[in-house]
Amino acid sequence: MRARRPFVFAALLAAALLASGGAGAARDKKKDKDGNAHHFAIVGHRAATDGEDGLKSALDDAKDEDLAFVVVTGIKGANEACGDRVYQKRRDLFDKARRPAILSLSGNDWTGCRNSAGRTAAIERLNRLRELFYGEPESLGKQKIPMTRLSSSPRFRSYAENAHWRVGKVLYATINLPAANNHYLPAAGRNSEFEDRAVANRFWLNRLFAIAKQDKVSAVVLFAEGNMQPLLQPANGLRALLQRSPTGYDGFADTRRQVQMRAAKFLGQVLVVDSAGLPKEAKPAVEWHGNVGHLSVGAHAVEVRVAEDGKNVFSLGPVR
Repeated sequence: MRARRPFVFAALLAAALLASGGAGAARDKKKDKDGNAHHFAIVGHRAATDGEDGLKSALDDAKDEDLAFVVVTGIKGANEACGDRVYQKRRDLFDKARRPAILSLSGNDWTGCRNSAGRTAAIERLNRLRELFYGEPESLGKQKIPMTRLSSSPRFRSYAENAHWRVGKVLYATINLPAANNHYLPAAGRNSEFEDRAVANRFWLNRLFAIAKQDKVSAVVLFAEGNMQPLLQPANGLRALLQRSPTGYDGFADTRRQVQMRAAKFLGQVLVVDSAGLPKEAKPAVEWHGNVGHLSVGAHAVEVRVAEDGKNVFSLGPVR
């Protein structure tokens, strides 16, 4: 019996070392899981180009368990009805999404909607979308992530579509900027919706960058439908005239200036993501000017990888 004790001791020691190594591996795995590196997906105008089938396919494809969340631009095309039946069917699709899903509103969802008399129903339809898609302090989908909405501020309780959330050291947020010149209407006396939303968005951006500074995040990511042209630099003279919108007023100008001014005082990176159309055969790409990046995805589905730290926080993964 005594002769066998060294073998028993050796076996016990090996088991202990194996267990220790297993625990270390488990800790390393947990560290990787809890780290700041992650990836997310953006789905551009799939509903606008392919209708309900395109939206369903995009949400079905976003099933990678390591995907932090997916942001989807719009729920319908311009020629689809604005009725509750369509809205509810699209909400049901989001509820079935396997990963946390966030809707970034498209102008097709509300700005062009009209009632039976042919009058605009934009504000009424926008409020209905807020009820259906933004009624909870969390994302859509089978798995939820907590979100903070602008509607939590009594002064802006209508603006539930503007929300922010955190993953690692990155602050993410949606902001309602529809593509058609930010829903600025050139006819006099028709811009109350635009003007009220501009005030809410200004407050929202100020809050976001205050949070970013307080929490010392490494980056801020903004999702919208419309292209605010965040890299466009101020111009004078003829160049300024050439940059003016067809209406004579740039509905994104104030938001662009605010983002640029806030980014100039921010130590991290600011990535602005929209669903603006791309030239034929062009693929989404991030363009940078200083610490401000711009990514237009069009109708593509794009994966974005986020590094833990370093100068190049964002890189593009697969594009579909």
